[in-house]
Amino acid sequence: MSSHITSQNTEAAILARLIQTEQQELPRGAAEYLLSIRFGDRDTARMNELSELARQGKLTSEDQAELDSYIHVGNLLAVIQSKGRRPCSVRLNSRGN
Repeated sequence: MSSHITSQNTEAAILARLIQTEQQELPRGAAEYLLSIRFGDRDTARMNELSELARQGKLTSEDQAELDSYIHVGNLLAVIQSKGRRPCSVRLNSRGN
């Protein structure tokens, strides 16, 4: 399935590399905002529908491209949110010690 093949130069991969650079910490408000980003109900329902079609082996090429897009954006969101978690966890750890 093509969703398991990841190009190192997709838009999501390029942005993820930019975000992962070791620059200064995010302000707390920015970190909290990044952590609050979620897929909406409509997108979640569509991802579930596409995933079910994939399990059944019934994806069209257009469906596969759409599912791949959701996967890439989900991966990018995970990277962004990991960047947002770092300042929050550092602050929490420094308060406890």
